[in-house]
Formats: sequence, C-alpha cells, structure tokens
Amino acid sequence: MSKILFIPDTQIRPDNLDQNAPLLQAVGQLILKERPDVVVHIGDHWDMYSLNSYDMKSRNRVTIDGDEVNADIEAGILGMHHLLAPLWDLQHRQKASKHKVYNPRMIFTMGNHEQRVDRFPELKGFVDISETLNDMGWEVHDYLEPVYIDGVAFCHYFYNPLSGRPYGGTAEFRLNKMKHSFVQGHEQTFKHATEYLNNGKAISALVAGACYLHDEGYKGHQGNNHFRGCFILDNVQDGMYDLKQHSIYSLLGEAQ
Repeated sequence: MSKILFIPDTQIRPDNLDQNAPLLQAVGQLILKERPDVVVHIGDHWDMYSLNSYDMKSRNRVTIDGDEVNADIEAGILGMHHLLAPLWDLQHRQKASKHKVYNPRMIFTMGNHEQRVDRFPELKGFVDISETLNDMGWEVHDYLEPVYIDGVAFCHYFYNPLSGRPYGGTAEFRLNKMKHSFVQGHEQTFKHATEYLNNGKAISALVAGACYLHDEGYKGHQGNNHFRGCFILDNVQDGMYDLKQHSIYSLLGEAQ
C-alpha cells in the first residue's frame, strides 16, 4: 500500500517559466506536506516548442534553431529546479542534522513533447533530457512505456495495441477497453471513473493533463477552461486507491 503524487503535464517553455514558477514551487511544497512514497510526473514538462514541426511552416522555417532549442531545454531545467528545490532543501537539512532523509521514488514518463527531440537525429549527443532527469533523481521511462505501481499503470497516454491510436472518449469507455486501473496525462481535462468488480475489487481510470497557469493559444478563447492541478492517490493497493485532487487554486492558496 502506497501514497502516490501524480503530476500532470507542466509544459514549460521560456515564455511561461516565470508565470508557472510559483505553481511549480507549490507542487514542491505539496511533496513535503504529503510525503508520498512515489512522485510520478507523467511527462510533457519540456514543451520543446522549438521542435514543433507543425508550426515551422507558419514561422517560415524549414529547420530548427539551435538557440531556441537551448532556450527550451534551459527553461525546462529551471522549471524542474523550482519543483524540486523544496525537496532538495529538506534533504540537505536532514543530512546536516543526521536525521533520516526523506527520499521518495521519483518517476518521469516521457511525453510526446520530450519525444520531439528524438525526431531530430542531429540533436543526438547534444540534447539528452533523460540524462538531465537522471541527474536530478528521476527514474525515467521511455515514451509510452507504462509503469505499474501497486496495480495502477502510469503512462503519458494509452493506445489501442492493434491500431496504435490513442484511446479516447469517456473514462468509463477506456476502462472497458483496458480492463485495469490506469493514470494518464496528455489531455487537458479531468476524467475519473471507477468500476466495481464482482470479485470485491475495483479498477479506476484517471485522465488529467494540465498542471500549469498559462493558456495555450492554439486552444482559443473557449478551449482553456479546463481543470489544472495535481492529484494524490492514497492507500494504493491492487489497483484501488483513494483520490484527492489539488487544483492550481488550492495549491497556490496553500503556498501563500
């Protein structure tokens, strides 16, 4: 039985780092308050807009700009420092006072935004997000590689193994297709469903893909009104858990 802090997509880039810094620090404070056994960041922390092939044409560009790539990488690193600074400070104090050091398992599942780096072979050897995360204490899992913790599968998103297409629709529909408890990010929404089985157990679906303060321009005036925040999965065992949500408003309120 464990307690897991689930952090959805944070999508940090140079133009939103300052705006999101207080929220990242608040999530870091939540780690200290809740003391989870496991922290899971579901991916898309680095937005990597510089490698967004969809927007290159609109920017009259046929190739990438090295300075923009470096700026994107640095923004993600600084954002992660904001997130982990409270934990690092606590660990430093505990070591100095010879107290037991709180050291949660930290899991990062690569998202499609981090995966953009792999689409450009010319960046190999110059950009290594996995190595950067490892150095910060994260256990890194490949893009779309599920991680199972006490019967719950965590991944950036899940897909139909026959078609390769991501599962969509309601949380209930996805549960019916996957038939096990899962947590995913990727989608700017909050969907949750639980199905109680005849064997006395239950399976749950949790879909949430936004833990940031900025709006995304491509979603327009009506598309940015969605849940933002993170979640505590408590008493996790055999795919069952108690769920507690922390919206950005409660996080920033607790941080003040």
